[in-house]
Amino acid sequence: MKWNLRMVAAQRDLWRPTEVLAAFKEVGFTPSLSKVAAMWSGKPVTVRLDDLDMICAALDCTVGDLLQAEPVANPETVPESERSAVGAERPASGPVRPVPRSRKGGGPRSLPPS
Repeated sequence: MKWNLRMVAAQRDLWRPTEVLAAFKEVGFTPSLSKVAAMWSGKPVTVRLDDLDMICAALDCTVGDLLQAEPVANPETVPESERSAVGAERPASGPVRPVPRSRKGGGPRSLPPS
């Protein structure tokens, strides 16, 4: 998904997060300025549906204006050399992940002192 808050706000002549916050407050949506700035500067990880409704009401837009679907990479377009089964061994091409050390004796851990 592509997050288009800046584009939608610019179409309403809102150019700064503080201006967007003022528009939000007009419809009763009162997020913190830092939350608005985070939504302004990048794609949010999550957005509550109630918040999305309030954002659309404040900016007089639809969810389709704010969120634009992007095509998912088609597995058929991924080169054969990059495809592998889940859990398959891959050649080390980057940093190696740490492996836990085996314990002496190999048995279960003892309980912590009480």
